[in-house]
Amino acid sequence: MGTNSEVKHLKLKISLVFIIIVLFTPKSLAECESESVDSCNNKEKALPLKIMAIFAILVTSMIGVSLSFGRRSIPALSPENDLFMVVKCFAGGIILGTGFMHVLPDSFDMLGSDCLEEKPWHEFPFSGLVAMFSALFTLMVDSLATSFYGKKSSDAVIPDSHTGAVGGHQEQEMGAVVSVGHFHGHHHAAIEATKNEDGDTQLVRYRVVAMVLELGIIVHSVVIGLSMGASNNTCSIKGLTVALCFHQMFEGIGLGGCILQAQYKLLKRVVLVLFFSITTPFGIALGIGLSRIYKENSPSALITVGMLNASSAGLLIYMALVDLLSTDFMSPRLQNNIKLQFKSYVAVFLGAAGMSVMAKWN
Repeated sequence: MGTNSEVKHLKLKISLVFIIIVLFTPKSLAECESESVDSCNNKEKALPLKIMAIFAILVTSMIGVSLSFGRRSIPALSPENDLFMVVKCFAGGIILGTGFMHVLPDSFDMLGSDCLEEKPWHEFPFSGLVAMFSALFTLMVDSLATSFYGKKSSDAVIPDSHTGAVGGHQEQEMGAVVSVGHFHGHHHAAIEATKNEDGDTQLVRYRVVAMVLELGIIVHSVVIGLSMGASNNTCSIKGLTVALCFHQMFEGIGLGGCILQAQYKLLKRVVLVLFFSITTPFGIALGIGLSRIYKENSPSALITVGMLNASSAGLLIYMALVDLLSTDFMSPRLQNNIKLQFKSYVAVFLGAAGMSVMAKWN
């Protein structure tokens, strides 16, 4: 009897120890070092799906970013048309939703993963910190670049107006009679010079916005492509491909509108379009190539991708709110047209809501 009792106690102790080990084993020793095994993880079936995704996302990206350039064949897409403003605001909502609902939550998940050490990753919100400073850094670059090129443009105009002023002063000292027509001529020239200066400054703003926005989207696109290419989960790849196609198309519309307003030459437009279009497919291809050594749950991958996502989120949120939406809604064109302003607000909310819904599959 005593022997049976001891055996039962021994089995009970072993069971308790086993349960404790299973419950309290760190994920870094279990889930973080090995891929989960289920019916959806199949490397052979996942590869054709990822190759199809590369071509599908490439085509939809090119369609989206090139759509704004068809203003000659489609007059409704001309920047002077109200529809262009509504579509641009819709794309601004898409970019804002991307930052808040896709990129930033991913960063919080990665930098808050149980696969990372408790100190310092679980004791401080690094994602919020990086996103905040990324937005401030984007503001600094945006402001300094605009100020530099605006001052450069102003310096080019000052000598002409200064010469005109000196000439007028000399004419008055010499007692010359200045006719009304001559005065209006000088006055009209001064107004035109001011308009040209303002136009040059606005053009510089458009170009800075286009370049900074392209940079933020490229970083984000490579990261999501890399994650998708490294994954062998056939269940998630199908839904993610559809979501990314819609995402890239509408994000491309927003970027295409900025490139169009920047009035770049044909070669630079082509380069910007190609860079945007190939970044996500490139990320997927890179993920496929690195799938043997790239582990989504490894600490180094989580920290690197999490930081990149946070910085990209801060950049996209700043660009969407400040350089796209705020600039358009505070412009005289929308301020003087309440009907168009209401339509644009509806477009923004629809774009942001659409990206929020797609966050379910991303």
